[in-house]
Amino acid sequence: MTHRSSAHPALIALGAVGAAGAAAAVWGFGIERYLFTVREVSAAALPAGSAPIRVLHISDVHMAPWQHRKQDWLASLAQLEPDLVVNTGDNLGHRDGLSGIRRAFDPLAGIPGVFVHGSNDVIAPSPRNPFLYFMGPSRRSNAPVPLLDTGAMDSYFTDELGWAGLNNAAVRMRVAGRDIDLFGTDDAHQEWDDLESLPDAMSGLGTRPAGTPVLGVTHAPYQRVLNSFVDLGADAIFGGHTHGGQVCLPGYGALVANCDIPLKQAKGLSEWTADGRTVPLNVSAGCGHSIYAPVRFACRPEATLLTLTARG
Repeated sequence: MTHRSSAHPALIALGAVGAAGAAAAVWGFGIERYLFTVREVSAAALPAGSAPIRVLHISDVHMAPWQHRKQDWLASLAQLEPDLVVNTGDNLGHRDGLSGIRRAFDPLAGIPGVFVHGSNDVIAPSPRNPFLYFMGPSRRSNAPVPLLDTGAMDSYFTDELGWAGLNNAAVRMRVAGRDIDLFGTDDAHQEWDDLESLPDAMSGLGTRPAGTPVLGVTHAPYQRVLNSFVDLGADAIFGGHTHGGQVCLPGYGALVANCDIPLKQAKGLSEWTADGRTVPLNVSAGCGHSIYAPVRFACRPEATLLTLTARG
């Protein structure tokens, strides 16, 4: 009689877990980070009787020169024919990233747009232990860091694309045949934001005509920034920075946000309330990642086409 030994159940379970982990790694590293998507949503944020405004929200591109698939996809977004482009920072992912940014954004030239900085528009990315993000927002380093050519990027945005910088600044611009006031901050994660300067910046625009929409733009959606934006009269707020968690649990969502925004609001369209006033908040999951962490899981790279409509 022949006896066959069966594998121990624990070994079978361990093998199954290993196989699942390997499959998840292949998906996150090799597939999902290339599944670029446009998330189309709408929010009532404009004065009654206003015609809609189509806003293309781009964030956290983290561009490296060899990322041609991402460049081609970003270039194709001009076909959406937005009225306004809002870029919430972290455009550069490599010291030569501007070449890829040019290829990606050239088709958007002539469309009104605004931008703010994230840290990776100024400081080159570096390797980091991903597990440290579970201990709270990453800390600023006092060590010397390589700087990126921020001036060249800003000149491209302003002189060639025609966009306005909103780093602790405000601007009034013509969008879809009407005036819009916009204000923003530099990267709050690096504590480069200067919220105290914004009232004066907005006053410098002159008297605001009745019914003029007001939009707030920031890279890192810290609560202090969002609260201030609501107090300053923003009708809608745009942010990035979180990568939507980048590696999420299916059915649960983001595990980290790298700032103090509630995790349930680390990605997508929600609402923010301060001092009894509530406005739409769109936090982009972004379309890139650090070259040192080339993975996305249950969090596809995205841009948002947000249609702002009239309030009832």
